[in-house]
Amino acid sequence: MIKALLFASLLMGSFAITNKASAQTAACPEILKHTVNRLQDDTPQNLCQYQGKVALVVNTASFCGFTKQYQGLEALYAKYQERGLVVLGFPSNQFGQQEPGTSKEIADFCYNTYGVKFPMFAKTSVKGDDVSPFYAQLIKATGTTPKWNFYKYLIDRKGKVLKAYGSVTTPEDKDLVTEIEKALSN
Repeated sequence: MIKALLFASLLMGSFAITNKASAQTAACPEILKHTVNRLQDDTPQNLCQYQGKVALVVNTASFCGFTKQYQGLEALYAKYQERGLVVLGFPSNQFGQQEPGTSKEIADFCYNTYGVKFPMFAKTSVKGDDVSPFYAQLIKATGTTPKWNFYKYLIDRKGKVLKAYGSVTTPEDKDLVTEIEKALSN
């Protein structure tokens, strides 16, 4: 009898967890309904975990003239994380072959050189025939494809892609920071 009650209790608990996860996925904006692998260990990550946050999505590279932007991206993340900003980094080797390393090499470089703590994901195709589904949606929403490393997309709390920013737009850029603050206030 005790075993039967324990089993029933566990079963009901698993249904509750499943129903909660299903409800969260249903409420998740379409742009975030993607699973990508985490850079550090290739663990699948559902981007719906960032629903309700303002997201700055950036394709990155370790050996680019813009690589120093990691420092500014980490500073943005640290400054605005408590208000709901998340920076999402997607290494890509599509521009000048400037991200040739393994996931471990990229993760070590980002953390050891720039102290990157914002979420980073496995190497990603951000353009072309093999573009990732997430980036395909970003491109469709803005009408603009990344032209180089450190191209940025800003997504509001409801999952609307607000704007794309070129590589020369630094994380400290006044217009970018203003748009982030505006999105965080809404």
